[in-house]
Amino acid sequence: MPPSPRNLCQRALLEWEKGKVFSDEILHGILQRHVLAPSDRGFLTELFYGVLRHLRKLDCLIGWLRSGELDVATRNLLRAGLYQIFELRTPSHAAVFETVALAGKSRGLVNAVLRRASREAVALEVLLGREPLGVRESHPDFLVRRWEAQFGAEATESLCRINNAASENFFRVNTLKASEDTLLGMAGETDLVKYPVRGVSVLKMRRIPPDWLETGLGYVQDPSTLTAPDLLDPQPGERVLDACAAPGGKTTYMAQKMEGRGELVACDLYESRVSRLRENVERLGAANVRVLLLDFMMPPEAGSPLLEFPFDRILLDVPCSNTGVIRRRVDVRWRLTEEDFLRMPFQQMALVRRAVPLLKTGGRLVYSTCSLEPEENAGVVEAIQREFPGLELEATRSMLPFRDGTDGAFAALFKKR
Repeated sequence: MPPSPRNLCQRALLEWEKGKVFSDEILHGILQRHVLAPSDRGFLTELFYGVLRHLRKLDCLIGWLRSGELDVATRNLLRAGLYQIFELRTPSHAAVFETVALAGKSRGLVNAVLRRASREAVALEVLLGREPLGVRESHPDFLVRRWEAQFGAEATESLCRINNAASENFFRVNTLKASEDTLLGMAGETDLVKYPVRGVSVLKMRRIPPDWLETGLGYVQDPSTLTAPDLLDPQPGERVLDACAAPGGKTTYMAQKMEGRGELVACDLYESRVSRLRENVERLGAANVRVLLLDFMMPPEAGSPLLEFPFDRILLDVPCSNTGVIRRRVDVRWRLTEEDFLRMPFQQMALVRRAVPLLKTGGRLVYSTCSLEPEENAGVVEAIQREFPGLELEATRSMLPFRDGTDGAFAALFKKR
């Protein structure tokens, strides 16, 4: 008999506690190794991500219900049980019974804590409502303080709640293979609503048909990720560079905007990421994309494809803190430190220094992140202007979850004089 979703969730949480792998990679690996019914896959995903989203609140509840030290496995069992009781509203008897069944030697403790939580649920929720925002919405205090200073208390609370909600399904139609009208005709009973993004065919869907993904009719992609490619606006016949391209959502969208004409060079550092990039490029039929495995932080060697001709346009979608996509990368909040916001701009500027010499005179470069933080966005733009007076800032765009209903993103367009 295959392991239950609750059992697999415990394995995933124990792996995550080691701190070496992000949650999406852990879940992807488990789903590859175990064949589960769609309902079980959905429950495993909801339970694993839900525990990580609400980690601080769940640990607060555990602290009220149980004094003393707990081993990692028992704490994770209690987190999963409490998440089912307080967030999923699973009937108490089912949440308690199924969790206790996995508890082994700690069965008595887990049973006692979860039964008490069920009895006192109303009173405990009242107490949670009196806790600071960082506890009741499970975010580190330093992030809450940063966002309150930048956006205000009301927007920060809204942002934290959005980060704890499941992300919506957005599907970018791949016009290299299909039209929006064609897909609308194929949708059947699927709940499908057009989402307007500067003329791009993006569909908001309750369920995306698997064959649409397998045959490359489109790409699961939040509208915020289209901000930078739209600002760069690559044209058919141009030579374009996507310097940090994996997994390929922006790359294949730019190929679509170029109508498959010209050359789009797409780079990334790790073989695993490049393999995924190449797979997406091939599946979506982006025939004008040239995929390269290389470290963009290193100067290109003689004979490098990057030096063949200057690029008309360069997209520099840099590694960042990911604070704009926390609802999708649910454990980012627990891996970030305040020092990251000092470290990231140095790495981001190093990438800019590699990109600028590859851009032809009159060419355009877009610097972009999925961060909400000023150090990584406006701060880097100011640093670029100081260091490269030959780059003229033409426009900036930003997307904010609490304002735009999408993930967070930032992009700045420069023209090389």
